[in-house]
Amino acid sequence: MAATQEEGKMATEGVGCCLRPFSCEQGLLSRPDGSAAFLQGDTSVLVGLYGPAEVKVSKELPDRAALEVLLRPKVGLPGVIERSREQLLRQTCEAVLLGVLHPRTAITLVLQVLSDAGSLLSCCLNTACMGLLDTGLPPSSLFCGVTCAIDPDSIIILDPTTWQEQPPFSTGGACHPCFRHRQC
Repeated sequence: MAATQEEGKMATEGVGCCLRPFSCEQGLLSRPDGSAAFLQGDTSVLVGLYGPAEVKVSKELPDRAALEVLLRPKVGLPGVIERSREQLLRQTCEAVLLGVLHPRTAITLVLQVLSDAGSLLSCCLNTACMGLLDTGLPPSSLFCGVTCAIDPDSIIILDPTTWQEQPPFSTGGACHPCFRHRQC
């Protein structure tokens, strides 16, 4: 069901400073080495992580684990937007994952979009972080994602819905490391 402009206006009134309710559950899937589901309002993403596992010679990295991220849309095949999001997710996970502890191996994250009601990228980031924790692989830090939009009246809306992410709104995301381990 498509949201009307009036519903969108009602959704922005008094809600710009609040996150939608969110929840997370880990260890949902039995076959992957780690899994998690993250729900943010009506947006939900499921992740399965595999590895460290044996890697093809062509993808092998001698000094660290090769990280592959696959983002599957709810319907259809991945497009340009999904590939762009995969790259951002991979770069974020590579920055915190201690891949040097597992050289010449592969770690694969498969994210499945279950529903998208806005702020999908931040939901994917949060799901990936929770999934990495479920695998037991040691990260150098944790990260979280949040999406903001700016409406035509220059009001910042935190955690926008799908309607609020459309023009004339401007949308941006941020990923922030929550803390870092001290290196000895």
